[in-house]
Amino acid sequence: MTLITQQIDNLTTEIMRLNYMAQDVSHMLQEQSNLLRIRNMSLPTPLLEETQGFSEAVKILSEQLASEQVELAQLRALAHTGGLINSSLDLDTVLRRAMDTVIGLTGAVHGYIMLLDQNTGETESVISVNLEQGTAEEGEIMISRTIVDEVMRTRQPIVTTDVQDDERFQLTESVLKYDLRSILCVPIIYRDQLSGVVYADNRIREGLFGESELNLLVAFANQAAIAIQNARLFERVKARLAEVTAIRQFLDSIFASIASAVITTDVNGNIRTCSPVAEQILGVSAVECISQPVMEVLPSLYEGFENVLIEVQQQGHQEIIEVNTVLAHRGPTSLSLKLSPLRGEQNETLGVAIVLDDLTAIKERDETLNVIRTYLPPAMVRNIQSIDSLGLGGEEREITVIFADVRGFTTFSERLPPEELMEVINQYLSTGSAAIQLLEGIIDKYMGDAIVGLYNTQLNPQNDDHALRAVRAAIALVNDVQALHEVMPAEQRLFYGIGIHTGTAIVGNVGSPSRKEFTALGYAVTFAKKLQEIAQPGEIIISEETYQAVKDRVVAQPTERRLRGDNTPVMVYQLTDIR
Repeated sequence: MTLITQQIDNLTTEIMRLNYMAQDVSHMLQEQSNLLRIRNMSLPTPLLEETQGFSEAVKILSEQLASEQVELAQLRALAHTGGLINSSLDLDTVLRRAMDTVIGLTGAVHGYIMLLDQNTGETESVISVNLEQGTAEEGEIMISRTIVDEVMRTRQPIVTTDVQDDERFQLTESVLKYDLRSILCVPIIYRDQLSGVVYADNRIREGLFGESELNLLVAFANQAAIAIQNARLFERVKARLAEVTAIRQFLDSIFASIASAVITTDVNGNIRTCSPVAEQILGVSAVECISQPVMEVLPSLYEGFENVLIEVQQQGHQEIIEVNTVLAHRGPTSLSLKLSPLRGEQNETLGVAIVLDDLTAIKERDETLNVIRTYLPPAMVRNIQSIDSLGLGGEEREITVIFADVRGFTTFSERLPPEELMEVINQYLSTGSAAIQLLEGIIDKYMGDAIVGLYNTQLNPQNDDHALRAVRAAIALVNDVQALHEVMPAEQRLFYGIGIHTGTAIVGNVGSPSRKEFTALGYAVTFAKKLQEIAQPGEIIISEETYQAVKDRVVAQPTERRLRGDNTPVMVYQLTDIR
């Protein structure tokens, strides 16, 4: 009985622990589902339903175990009387030992124990002994079925000294076929429920069985009923323990697969569960912290954390906190903490669930990206991996280039100290950059007081409207500079000269494997610069190619201009407005 007691105690402990874990995981998944729903995402519905199903299964197992524990306690009072057959909890072993005992008690030559399935009432198993041949072959049941059926029907034992002369059974088929003589058959009854029968016979001697043998076998059947029930109960316990273990392993795998750290406490503030991720983030032992006060185990995250923990438990509402703290084992750390009350079936508070996410790497990455964004165009930062995959080189594609230069800046710079000069030029460059990026252009480079913008590169593909985007950006740039002048001193008011050209260029990475830049090379860039050089302050000059692409959408005047270093006039257009 010691083994059963140990198994039952182990099962009770496992079910209690599993019940806590099922509640914790179900609550946590529900919280995660609510959070994901805010972001238009969701956990798989079958996962939530299966977790809830497991929780209900654990509850049923707990109730069944409680009932069977009472039953087992009643069995123990009688179990000691069947020392031999109770020395094993293996049902097959118990039945075979019981069968040997039947033969020894009665002097029978043939013996059978037949058990019934408790749900269907059908014969579940048969153990037989034949002293003439050894154990009977499987399927070979040489008994009086009529006598067995009668014992099962009436639940009363039957003994016949010579069945050949017994008017009740002498003409039955099995009696005649097997030449049966002395027969003894008693029911195995446990708690008024028929479990099976014990059958013994002797086909040679008549008058072998009498009242004493009957009483012996009845007493034995009572003891065997207990032993058989114990063995069956043990089989059920093993099966349920295996089921509980499988459920626990499933919940443990869910627990371990969740990227967030999870710690749960009871109503007294003692830790009930601590996930492996929490162990890694906080540097605490998941095993050693169980049942310990949470405030003694957790590192000091920030002043006031204990008050928040108490408030969540008492008020029953959720708190989400982001903290920057210093942990002894890892230094500065950024954490997101979500504290939620754990609820029972009656909506009572069972404790608090603490979900922690380590934001340290994310914060460091965001800070790095923020620094990078001040040096690189946003499109380049967003597509940094696709840019890198281009390697050194590029592809030929049609783009539109906008070249904008602050007029008169060289002379202007001679009158200001360096600090003030940088402040002024950055205002103009910021204004120009914003106008270009507003129409989804990328800033290729700054050349002193000049800006080069590109449309329709691999980073900002724009199909057929890249020329229109560029001219709209130029108009916006001129207007934004005029607005800037309204808040600047008169002596700091400068103007852009702008050139725009649409044409083919090589767009891609230039440089070395250790230092690369994404840029455009070719005549399209060079010609846009030439147009900028002939533009007057506040003037926008576009090429014939750009004009043909946008002529239905702009107001522009044709004009012949000579490019720097070339005396041959070229037809260009002075852009004045957008239709």
